[in-house]
Amino acid sequence: MKKTTMLLRTTAAAACAILLAACAGNELAPVEPPPAPSTSPAQAEERLAGVARERAAIEARYAAREAVCYDKFFVNRCLDEAREDRRAELVTQNAIEIEAAHYLRRKKVEERDQAIAEAEAAYQKEEAALAANPPVAKPAPASAPPPRIKPGEARARGDERAQEGAARAEKSAAERAANVAAYEERRRKSELRQKEVARRVAEREAKAAQRAAEQAKKTAPGQPAPAID
Repeated sequence: MKKTTMLLRTTAAAACAILLAACAGNELAPVEPPPAPSTSPAQAEERLAGVARERAAIEARYAAREAVCYDKFFVNRCLDEAREDRRAELVTQNAIEIEAAHYLRRKKVEERDQAIAEAEAAYQKEEAALAANPPVAKPAPASAPPPRIKPGEARARGDERAQEGAARAEKSAAERAANVAAYEERRRKSELRQKEVARRVAEREAKAAQRAAEQAKKTAPGQPAPAID
């Protein structure tokens, strides 16, 4: 009878210990505070480089702890603790990486919008200046009073004046055409400048995306690259 009572007490104590351990294991992990926001592109780039270095260090520490755990009596408990510490450390690094990458992406968009706005403002300013001072043909110089001519020379002089008038009209038309061509050339160059600005911005964004992809490949084995909003 005494042996049975002692056995029941021992079993109850063991069950209580198991329940307490299970309750302790189900405790909620403390919520990590969000990383401080980046304040410059240089700082964000340094944070991304630091995340890569820290992930490598985390994996090295985990491998060392894993090797030690196999020499302990409670192997599974030791491995679980090592995995949990590794997971918590990687969560912190993932949060830092997401914040820095999001900051860099936002800065690229702001720089692109600013470049396009500046190009558009320059184009509008040029258009306003041309509208305020449209190109006009130079007025023909005032002719001197015609000299007195003999009656026999009137017809010849009339033909000469007609030829001069035709030449002046042709010259004025050529000047107007040249002014219009110059105006169209300035507008074409302005449009080309805007396209060039957009092309350079697109190239910078493509390079930033390539760097982000290369950075994602350097993440720890088995760890998916974090999504970037």
